[in-house]
Amino acid sequence: MKLYIKNMVCNRCIMVVKQELENLKILPAFVSLGEVELAKPATNKQLHSLSKNLQDLGFEILDDKKQKQIEKIKSLLIKKVQSGNIEEHFSITAYLTKEINKDYSYITRLFSEVEGITIEQFFILQKIEKVKEWLVYGELNLSEISYQLGYSSVAHLSAQFKKVTGFSPSQFKKIRGQRKFLDEV
Repeated sequence: MKLYIKNMVCNRCIMVVKQELENLKILPAFVSLGEVELAKPATNKQLHSLSKNLQDLGFEILDDKKQKQIEKIKSLLIKKVQSGNIEEHFSITAYLTKEINKDYSYITRLFSEVEGITIEQFFILQKIEKVKEWLVYGELNLSEISYQLGYSSVAHLSAQFKKVTGFSPSQFKKIRGQRKFLDEV
């Protein structure tokens, strides 16, 4: 049995969902972003409890076919960005068509209809979040970030970053560096 879960965006989400499954004595075969494959079917009572517990944590078990498709698209794109290994001429169209095995015009129309933004806009937002993460933790310089996320240049990355956040990457890094934590206030 396969479950599709909305709002899983990182490894911590996977860990939280696994923990909820264990708490309810539901044995998963595997858990990945947006998907849970159960080793054996769960009871209706277990599924109801799981649904309630996950909702309390900000997740949602999906039962609508369109929503499941959207979550699969999101999960694939998030995984691609999180891998930090996007080729410069990466094609979202080719990637999703291959992975989902559906016509791209159908995929993109469905995504825009349900999410209110295009797949490309979603992908850019995910890339910008990854840039922010790397800037905050100082793991890579802008040139390395640009290369890892498939930007044609640092200037392209910087322009896109500013368009989305309102800040240049260096302004963002400076502002984040000045942030005080609650225990320092």
